[in-house]
Amino acid sequence: MIELSVPRDGDTARLGVAGDVLNAAIYLRRGLTGPAQVELVTALGRDRFSDRVRRFVTAHGVGIARIRTDPDRGPGLYAIETDAEGERSFAYWRDAAAARHMFGPDHAPDFSALDGATHICLSAITLAILSPAIREALLDRLAELRRAGVLICFDSNYRPRLWESAATAQRSVAAAWAVTDVGFPSVDDEMALFGGTEDQTVARLRGYGMSLCVLKRGGQGPRLLVPEHEGPVPEFARATRVVDTTGAGDSFNGSFLAAWIEGRGVGAALRQAHEMAARVVATPGAILPLTATRQEEIAS
Repeated sequence: MIELSVPRDGDTARLGVAGDVLNAAIYLRRGLTGPAQVELVTALGRDRFSDRVRRFVTAHGVGIARIRTDPDRGPGLYAIETDAEGERSFAYWRDAAAARHMFGPDHAPDFSALDGATHICLSAITLAILSPAIREALLDRLAELRRAGVLICFDSNYRPRLWESAATAQRSVAAAWAVTDVGFPSVDDEMALFGGTEDQTVARLRGYGMSLCVLKRGGQGPRLLVPEHEGPVPEFARATRVVDTTGAGDSFNGSFLAAWIEGRGVGAALRQAHEMAARVVATPGAILPLTATRQEEIAS
């Protein structure tokens, strides 16, 4: 999407490109040391803003070959503001966005953009912007791909304004968890959508049958739910500076997957992902500058 970042002390917004799955894909690509290919699946138009998105995605090493071109629509737009503690608030203009039709019309959905993937990563925002018919068809297709050996990764980013109703969101997110291998739920999102305490949230998430599930808890640090952690619970340092929490969970997802996919172990993946998220919240915007990230990697 096109992002308008509005400063607290001014009226001039900064124009950027962002989106939860895109953010995660960028951090996944940055974290991988091998040649694995990371591709973005979405739809864009033929306008200048769509071209801006394509250039941005390509500049960060993520492939655009699976992006569908919709000549009648363009990218979505959202504005983001942060309060004094760095927490975000959003306003969306995406009803006519091409991404809502990334898999084609309701009567003839086309999921060929997912063919050949070893891992498919999506979020509740992905589900929310699709029509009910395409949403159900996508969940069925993901179940088929999972049975064929593709690993499904899901993040429960819950944005109430994007859904027809809370009940629809509950049904859809629960159905997504049921076809997920690697889960990245956020405790705040899960409790906002389903209610209950953290312990009740943990029990529910463990019941979905995921092979790996990490509960994101902000400054408290991540909690490994599946497989259940044995022995002392590792400690994670709290972020010492919080400027903007935008993209923190997305950076966690991508960084964790990069370490885990390359066999560095769950413990190392948790720590690297938490440390990346702590760096992200200390900087305005969702994406750390490429030069800053590379300098940190060299230094470490």
